[in-house]
Amino acid sequence: MPHIATTNPATGQVLKTYEAMSTEQLDGAIERTDLAYQQLRATTVDQRARWMNAAADLLDAERNEIARIMTTEMGKTYVAAQAEVIKCATAARFYADKAPAFLADEPADAAAVKATRAFIRYQPIGVVLAVMPWNFPLWQVMRFAAPALMAGNTGLLKHASNVPQTALLLEDVFRRAGFPEGAFTTVLVGSDAVDRILSDPRVRAATLTGSEPAGRSIAQIAGRELKKTVLELGGSDPFVVMPSADVDRAAEVATTARCQNNGQSCIAAKRFIVHTDVFDAFAEKFAANMAALRVGDPMDLNTDVGPLASERGRDEVHAQVRDAVDNGATVLCGGELPGGDGWFYPPTVVTDLTPQMRMWSEEVFGPVAGLFRVSSYEEAIEVANGTNFGLGSNAWTRDPAEQERFATDLDAGNVFINGMTTSYPELPFGGVKNSGYGRELSALGMREFCNTKTVWVGEGAASAGAGAHAE
Repeated sequence: MPHIATTNPATGQVLKTYEAMSTEQLDGAIERTDLAYQQLRATTVDQRARWMNAAADLLDAERNEIARIMTTEMGKTYVAAQAEVIKCATAARFYADKAPAFLADEPADAAAVKATRAFIRYQPIGVVLAVMPWNFPLWQVMRFAAPALMAGNTGLLKHASNVPQTALLLEDVFRRAGFPEGAFTTVLVGSDAVDRILSDPRVRAATLTGSEPAGRSIAQIAGRELKKTVLELGGSDPFVVMPSADVDRAAEVATTARCQNNGQSCIAAKRFIVHTDVFDAFAEKFAANMAALRVGDPMDLNTDVGPLASERGRDEVHAQVRDAVDNGATVLCGGELPGGDGWFYPPTVVTDLTPQMRMWSEEVFGPVAGLFRVSSYEEAIEVANGTNFGLGSNAWTRDPAEQERFATDLDAGNVFINGMTTSYPELPFGGVKNSGYGRELSALGMREFCNTKTVWVGEGAASAGAGAHAE
């Protein structure tokens, strides 16, 4: 049976366990979610907006308790968890406000297509399976759930097995906000149940945020079943610093960009590619900033970096660092396993990396930064684009011409210049290459799971005229 449990990463203590759903219980959950779709699709967008705003109000009112649960389940600092809840409420209100415009009929050139009227209509498609990760256990779900529910779809959540309380909590929030029973349903199952769920004809599409292997698995099942998917997978994001950059500010932001969420973020900056003219100054400031971060109890408001979410995850991060050191890399700070309880790892900076080292091309999912020295813009782009990932990217330069070149040349779904990569409801979010496909957030994220329907209206059966081409 899959191990579905809350295990406190700061202590290693198992706090609460859950039994996985039986096949019969899972089938009942899918049935409820499908029945709820029949109800939700018949509601108006204004009604759904009232429910979504009510969900936002609940998140705001209960953010301290929700944050405590998230911190207990996956180790993010309590301060970061509170900010995540607030961000979710903001996204809910954004979609409640913008959905009428995002879903409005779009007129087309009727005369050009020999019609009296022609337009595009966006309609829901049905039950959408969401397979979500533990690192942002509320935000990753909300950025799917808010646009999907506002479009009239229903959601079936298979969350990571180490954050069951957060998963159940969000289902409860939507229910109390007024959405039809089953409109958003959490299923407590292991990953082995995903094939069964996505193969069910009542489930029309899937979205996944997670690892590259998990994405390949979902895509394979969905391809077999001819169902739409959106995949947001890993990243090994570059953070490029050029000679004209504000080095002090870049080093300050780099520290946050690498250690946000205890270093466990797909869009965290991971590879720091620094021009040789400013390399030494940046490396000194960056390593000092990283070493100064306070590692400890994530519930302590003064803690900067909490534990990693699992012992296995910490062991993998340390193995990547040791591989680099064993092959000649230099550690500027950190790099040693701490003693005591919990799965903590110190903020670490590693330089003198070579292609033979795992850190050169792999994603490191913890507070570990790789420093790369380059001598030109062209070399910076070569190193930045030299992985199979393409999710986020950062470039630091005050040269307008370089800014334009980075915006074009960085092979990523997101380019942030003189700032830290983050996600906003107003902007589309997603990757290229092995970082996945499709987009979340903005109007695009809502329309990913809509039937984009062409409507053509003529005066009569013969109005298209002789010789009209049909497909």
